[in-house]
Amino acid sequence: MEKAIIAMSGGVDSSVAALLVKQAGYEAMGVTLRLYDNEDAGISREKTCCSLDDVNDARSVCARLDIPFYVFNFTDSFHKEVMDRFVAAYESGRTPNPCIDCNRYIKFDKLMSRAEEIGFDKVATGHYARVSQDEKTGRWLLKKGLDASKDQSYVLYSLTQKQLSHLLLPLGELTKEQTRKIAGENGFVNAKKRDSQDICFVPDGDYAAFIGRYAGKEFSPGSFVGTAGEVYGQHKGIIHYTVGQRKGLGLSFPQPMYVCGVDPVKNQVLLGRHEELFSPELTAGDINLISKPEISTPMRVKAKIRYRQAEQPATVVQTSENELKITFDEPQRAITKGQAVVLYDGDTVVGGGTIF
Repeated sequence: MEKAIIAMSGGVDSSVAALLVKQAGYEAMGVTLRLYDNEDAGISREKTCCSLDDVNDARSVCARLDIPFYVFNFTDSFHKEVMDRFVAAYESGRTPNPCIDCNRYIKFDKLMSRAEEIGFDKVATGHYARVSQDEKTGRWLLKKGLDASKDQSYVLYSLTQKQLSHLLLPLGELTKEQTRKIAGENGFVNAKKRDSQDICFVPDGDYAAFIGRYAGKEFSPGSFVGTAGEVYGQHKGIIHYTVGQRKGLGLSFPQPMYVCGVDPVKNQVLLGRHEELFSPELTAGDINLISKPEISTPMRVKAKIRYRQAEQPATVVQTSENELKITFDEPQRAITKGQAVVLYDGDTVVGGGTIF
């Protein structure tokens, strides 16, 4: 019998994933990852997805399924690979996506390695996406979840061929409503539990306050400047701003003005009109390709530059081993350094990278 570890957050999705893995005939084990101490993030114990209640909810589901449950302590790795990267990105004028780093370095690196060490061949998660294997090429493919409103393939683009070959995504064919229905029918304590929307270690959404606490330093004020070099006033530290932002500038203009860029070297925040936010192209590095080993000729794709954005038609060219240039059919608003761009061919993830 094949063995599978299920990464369980205490939410309804990973709980139903555990049920489906067991029903599929695997020897299953539930695992909740301890990623940080709430005090490290400067937040109360009740306000985070790593709370004791979440651990107890996961344990309750495992007891109901009659499968073992453990907590793995990955706090050191999470600090290094997720929280440190998050802070470093903001300090350098970029806007990161820590959920992608958590998937890349913790769930599908650290956890898969631990699973292999203890004799478990598969790792399952509650993500809404699908894994399949191309019969012709033998390559493992990542595809969108069938529920378009819940598809999470964007945050999984960094998966390697080896990781995909050991990954189970039981919810890929389900809608969220079906998942909750299954949870209710099986008496899960978290069947109606609301979804977590925030970055887990910044549940109040105040990124700047978290960064200040975590980095243990103040971020100096600097100048708001225009695209022609004009100085508009003083900002309160670059970590407070991201491309596309309009609110919270503390300035008055005759027309709406937006953050168009952040320069950490000059400690400046660049402001411009709405039309100045648009760009026809981007360059991405630190790339990972899934559906093919390389993009040898210009390829038509749909590209997504942030999690909640609709895909946009574009042409991608691989300019080096670790770099992509993407040209959009129509200029895109607020292309943001540090975010991921993910490329699709139909419902299949071609690959992606970090915008720079």
